[in-house]
Amino acid sequence: MSIIDGIETRRDSGASSASAASSSSKNSISKSPIFTTESTPLVRGIVEGRNTHDPEADGKSESVSPLGRHVGPLTVVALNFSQMIGTGIFVAPGTILNSVGSIGASLVLWMFGIVVSFCGFSLYTEFASLYPSRSGGEVVYLEKAYPRPKFMVPVTFAICTVLLSYSASNAIVFAQYFMVSLNIKHTDGMEQFVAVATSVAVCIIAIVDTKWSMRLQSVIAYIKVGILIFVATTGLAVISGVTKIEKPLDNFKNPFSGTSTSPNVWAAALVKVIFSFAGWNNANNVLNEIPNPVKTVKIYGSIALALVSVLYMVCAVGYFAAIPKQEIKDSKLLTAALFFTKVYGDESTTRILPSLIAISSFGNLLSVTIGHSRVVREVGRQGVLPYPAFWTNTWAFGTPAGPLLVKLLLTIIVIMVPPPGDAFNFVIDLQSYPSNVFLVLLVIGLFLIRKRRRTQGLPSAPFEAWDCVLYLYLGVSLFLLVAPWIPPPGGKYGGDVSFFYATYCIVGIAILAVCGLYYFWWAVIWPKLGNFKHVEVLERLPDGSVFTRIVRQKNSF
Repeated sequence: MSIIDGIETRRDSGASSASAASSSSKNSISKSPIFTTESTPLVRGIVEGRNTHDPEADGKSESVSPLGRHVGPLTVVALNFSQMIGTGIFVAPGTILNSVGSIGASLVLWMFGIVVSFCGFSLYTEFASLYPSRSGGEVVYLEKAYPRPKFMVPVTFAICTVLLSYSASNAIVFAQYFMVSLNIKHTDGMEQFVAVATSVAVCIIAIVDTKWSMRLQSVIAYIKVGILIFVATTGLAVISGVTKIEKPLDNFKNPFSGTSTSPNVWAAALVKVIFSFAGWNNANNVLNEIPNPVKTVKIYGSIALALVSVLYMVCAVGYFAAIPKQEIKDSKLLTAALFFTKVYGDESTTRILPSLIAISSFGNLLSVTIGHSRVVREVGRQGVLPYPAFWTNTWAFGTPAGPLLVKLLLTIIVIMVPPPGDAFNFVIDLQSYPSNVFLVLLVIGLFLIRKRRRTQGLPSAPFEAWDCVLYLYLGVSLFLLVAPWIPPPGGKYGGDVSFFYATYCIVGIAILAVCGLYYFWWAVIWPKLGNFKHVEVLERLPDGSVFTRIVRQKNSF
């Protein structure tokens, strides 16, 4: 036996993994001023002699959630509501119409977006049914799908997730509409101040109490649903002819007139539609905090997505009924701003609408912060980041304070450092491309997991998505990788920055490449030069948190 960094390890003497694992009957104890850890060696997939081919019996699941179980059915609905309903429905219908050129084509794209979202929901629900005791969503699913090369996918995903974990765009959007709603004079400095103050407030709310932060985001989520219902009801009133709008059905007489045949603009429009529904998987990020998680997510997650889908479609139809097609194309205002002006007058546009969008943005920021902090915590539990206890520990309020503070710091940096305009837009765009790469890997990974389970004689997942659904989602995911490279109508300098439109894609690929090089050094070259191997050790904190610490064990001669 030997002790490395206070953790008991075993020399490779040629014995079987099971005998090696059973050769020690004691776990090591490590103490710090804040918490005590108990270490359990992991040897070649054996935890204290227990076979871990069952993916839920690898010792890494937290049977009792240290974050509590405060996420009931209504909170699941609210979590998904809050992340899906951002500013997209107030903006996207008009920009999509401008892209594809016709009302009919726009509505077809919205319906296709609903289908794609349900395909993705089926994918995530199957993963949830396989790993119901693990929060973090794709962190866990990618780890399980790609166990070889060992640590490669976790290392790459961990670096990208932490570096790109800022929520600056939500904070900036809230600041802009908050200032407009209160008639505060706009300056870049004031916008940054409001955005930073809001980010700090959201972080404090999420750190101090999980239960009350969940309750607050639930209240805001249902307010946002109420806002959408109000807009949708107004749209139905317009269509039925009971408002002052004359000839509300004129736009639908030749619905496909003027449809664009350019694949470039269709690609851009489809991306906008798909991302307008983003957030239907938010409940997967807190799966271990949900009682009866698989049934709850399957039923109530689908209810949330279905309701948002119906409201989005009714809102889009209402917009097109109230506003002449050419006015939508010519105006630079939000589609919702034109809609409110037509139906309720200018005062509603200058006061009511900015307030509604500000509320929506704040709820989105809080929901993303809560969900993403669980993703970062799960990344930390894998042990590939330094100081795994920092990322995992829930001291002192029973919340993931470490991930929340790191996310806050990065958000403040992105808000304050890049100048407004090109630099800020670039930093925000940069988040998307690595995420799209992992999305493709996720779909392929589920097929790999299914194949391995059949080979090992394990049963199918309790919930299994149809193959055709997964293939459709894979095709759309691949499209999301290709679409950003398609030149915009304005040419190579026609994007939302003044330089090459796909620069963020190139930098995103470069980040992934750097992660790969780091992995090659850390997992291959360094162990050979140092004559050691990386060994996983499970550690437990008093609050029930479980994480993996990766230690260096010298090779035997």
